[in-house]
Amino acid sequence: MREKIIHKTAELFLTYGFKSVTMDDIAQEMGISKKTIYVHFANKTKLVEAVTFELFENICDGIDTICEASNNPIEELYDIKMFVMHHLKSEKSSPQFQLKKYYPQIYDVLKLRQFEKMHDSVKDSLQKGVDTELFRSNINVDFISRMYFNGMTGIKDGSIFPLTMYTMDYLMESYLEYHLRAIVTEKGFNILNKFITSNQS
Repeated sequence: MREKIIHKTAELFLTYGFKSVTMDDIAQEMGISKKTIYVHFANKTKLVEAVTFELFENICDGIDTICEASNNPIEELYDIKMFVMHHLKSEKSSPQFQLKKYYPQIYDVLKLRQFEKMHDSVKDSLQKGVDTELFRSNINVDFISRMYFNGMTGIKDGSIFPLTMYTMDYLMESYLEYHLRAIVTEKGFNILNKFITSNQS
């Protein structure tokens, strides 16, 4: 039952946002009593925490699978983008921004975990790009990995990039191109250009 509650609540949070969904909404949606939810979660904050880290683990597993199967680090980044967009339902409700606003302590822990996970996998990916001559040999892998994480986090800040002006898909697409153009070699650009062209058509 605990897993069912987490799964259904995750759907609701991603669709309507952390703030809008009440314990009553979840109980009604699942056809159970609120009491049943409170057996597994002492309060809404505990439920938000459980859902947040369950989603994070699922996304991490998916990213690991993509990294293992990818042909090159450029394709890998585009595949990860597609996977995350699908998983987070295009972030129409801006869940990460809501989490930061209404559950700052959970957000801070999540951001740290995201950084630890992403920093290592992006560094590996960047190094693979350097080794296969798709990325410039003189890039500082550690620095670029941190810049990439900072940018990815930054585009999700609705006060800087309002979703009324930009879709999350556009932001991620544009940021990926911006990031990759800065580090690719000519060989890498030929691969990148195929993605840019196919996304414009």
